[in-house]
Amino acid sequence: MLEKSFYRAMLSKSFPFPVKVTYWDGKSEVYGNGTPNIEIIFNEKIPTSAISKNASLALGEAYMDKRIEIKGSLQKLICGAYESAGSFMRSSKFRKFLPKEKHTEAQSEKDVQSHYDIGNDFYKLWLDPTLTYSCAYFENENDDLETAQLNKIHHILNKLHPEKGKTLLDIGCGWGTLMLVAAKEYGLKVTGVTLSEEQYKLVQKKIFDQNLQDIAEVKLEDYRELGNEQWDYITSVGMFEHVGKENLGQYFADVAKYLKKDGVALIHGITRQQGGAKNAWINKYIFPGGYVPGLAENIGHIVENNMQITDLEMLRRHYQKTLEIWDKNFNAKRDQIQKNMGERFTRMWDLYLQACAASFESGNIDVVQYLITKGPSGKNLPMTRKYMLDK
Repeated sequence: MLEKSFYRAMLSKSFPFPVKVTYWDGKSEVYGNGTPNIEIIFNEKIPTSAISKNASLALGEAYMDKRIEIKGSLQKLICGAYESAGSFMRSSKFRKFLPKEKHTEAQSEKDVQSHYDIGNDFYKLWLDPTLTYSCAYFENENDDLETAQLNKIHHILNKLHPEKGKTLLDIGCGWGTLMLVAAKEYGLKVTGVTLSEEQYKLVQKKIFDQNLQDIAEVKLEDYRELGNEQWDYITSVGMFEHVGKENLGQYFADVAKYLKKDGVALIHGITRQQGGAKNAWINKYIFPGGYVPGLAENIGHIVENNMQITDLEMLRRHYQKTLEIWDKNFNAKRDQIQKNMGERFTRMWDLYLQACAASFESGNIDVVQYLITKGPSGKNLPMTRKYMLDK
């Protein structure tokens, strides 16, 4: 059968360990040497034309619809596919360019709300109590997730070396934990911006509940519409992945615009050391309009906008561990999520969390903290990196 020949050619070179494949006709084959710990089960044929057009999209949808089942670790399987040079995840034979996407302000608002406005109750089920939805920072191997997320916030703020009474802008403030810690514990006057109505309402409530109205504000606004105001410090965590390749230069131009002379910014986001990339399945179902920029690409935009890099830190392993904990938490609440959201949605999110963990594990993507100054690198900062780790 031609279909079997196609699948054999695709799967036999896709993993660095043995994998059992059970086809739609009930017959099984093992690819690789040894006893397999993972089995791929095709409950029905996936059209070869769909896989050839975009393997990630076709196979992701098949998994969501239970046309494919996986026995064993899904994360390990995907990580293996990223690590294997001949894999369908890496071979040029299976790569296709995606159409250009819109990133107008209206489209950006729609994209953000499609992901973050699923509902705070959904995220509360599997995030930590701070509702921090980005890479944690595990100072100690046994840190729980909440501790690691607070570690990350302090790690970011400490890098700024902030002076009490100065101002901070948090672009893409999420549920507000970073900006409110900056206000309460570092004495900064803070402004957060988000396009998510759910996040905006919760941050507003936190500001009033904690009586921080004099030093904290949140805006339901596109960061591009902040006018001519400037801040001493800027933070932006997990934001630039949403702006699109065509707007990435403008994003860094706006950071420069909003940063005072000799100001300091800490920009934290998912970055590919091998160059920028999109994923069709994630763009369709999880993050519409998403684009992971390349390291050199980001550095180029920083320099083009007359800013300088003071420090770079790669946190790939920290994000892998964060995602593994999220997925464990997610599956602990799987029955409740499936009851509320349906089986297809639940399979989709489980796949997303495990696939992202695998992508970090394999080094396909990284997460980078860029410490940037608007002026000579390191100006007004201590001479050595030791201050970043001092409590």
